[in-house]
Amino acid sequence: MNFLNTLDSDLNHLIQSAMRFKAGDDQCKPLSGKSVALVFFNPSLRTRASMQVGIYELGGNPVVLEPGGTSWTLEHRESAVMDGDKTEHVAEFVRVLERYCVAIGVRTFAPLKNWQEERTDPVLNAFAKYASVPIINLESAMHHPCQSAADMMTIREKLGAGRKRVVLTWAWHPKALPMAVPNSFALAAAQMGHDLVIAHPPGYELDEDLLETIRERGNVEITNNIDAAFLGAEVIYAKSWGGKQFYGDADRDLEERAQHRDRWIVNEDKMSRTNKAIFMHCLPVRRNVIVTDAVIDSSSSVVIDEAENRLHVQKAVMAQLL
Repeated sequence: MNFLNTLDSDLNHLIQSAMRFKAGDDQCKPLSGKSVALVFFNPSLRTRASMQVGIYELGGNPVVLEPGGTSWTLEHRESAVMDGDKTEHVAEFVRVLERYCVAIGVRTFAPLKNWQEERTDPVLNAFAKYASVPIINLESAMHHPCQSAADMMTIREKLGAGRKRVVLTWAWHPKALPMAVPNSFALAAAQMGHDLVIAHPPGYELDEDLLETIRERGNVEITNNIDAAFLGAEVIYAKSWGGKQFYGDADRDLEERAQHRDRWIVNEDKMSRTNKAIFMHCLPVRRNVIVTDAVIDSSSSVVIDEAENRLHVQKAVMAQLL
């Protein structure tokens, strides 16, 4: 059993378990005397720290590896002729690690070079193919399930159970970013039965197949009108992402997004249109680019609670898998 996206788990059950860990009501130590490998292809603060602390609190030992840094560079392609800069294949890397560890967490971002390839999550799925122990997605090209599960937990904590009007809004950013966070947030919101609004400028649509999956599980409205999206919202989730048609052409993406700088930002005026909405972001966030100081420092901001809930959700994930 793996945790590659939120469809791999009953989110309600996972959140209930995370809340028990947070309250101190669950003191189980399923990792006592065991180790979990954490493989980071990319930088991390919240994911790395919360996973290391969570493994320790479950009684285990985290083994952190950084391919190309603290471990060998990795090749994931099948039938690759490894005469370039890659030293070891995932096939051996995973099979060796699972002799030491009871699970493997993997974090690998989309390089934003080839949409059709990256949307298949090739690196993450290579780990899953060769592993006989659980693989935990710590953010991939397409999904960030630990983050979105923590997001859903935070919404429940702040607003209670039941359907909410949840807005996922694109925001301007000085560079193109992967789609993993918005993809997973939208999918998890639909799984939880929320009324989801996705607001973005033309050209920044999410993956069509993913949107079809979201529509099968909940109500979703897509709009290019950011002001209308905020009306009556109970949750505002801000995130920037790159347009899939611009993968491989970063300069074109930057040129396209430049026109949206002043309009696509979360500020006090937009928040005033909501139904006393909470403001959410996965962090790190660029202040006065994605969101103004006035909003992120206000009482409506729950970004630090989201970050804390990563710890509790991930403990619930590991307890469930192991």
